[in-house]
Amino acid sequence: MIRVSLADAKARLSELVERAAAGEAVCITRRGKPVAQITAVDAPRKRIDAAALQAVTDAMPMLSESAREFIRRMRDEDRY
Repeated sequence: MIRVSLADAKARLSELVERAAAGEAVCITRRGKPVAQITAVDAPRKRIDAAALQAVTDAMPMLSESAREFIRRMRDEDRY
């Protein structure tokens, strides 16, 4: 792990992010004390399949009342 001062990190952020993406942890210090760490993300996020999402929403049953009516009914029935 490399240690870099906050001022140096500001000046070399792109380089430090590249090093972190390559697997090297970067510790950012302020007045000699560690305050932050840059590390690589474990796995990239999966893209959302729009067709699969549409299929799921199409399979959901239609509600008999609007969302506004549902919220009002839930609010009025549940007096705490």
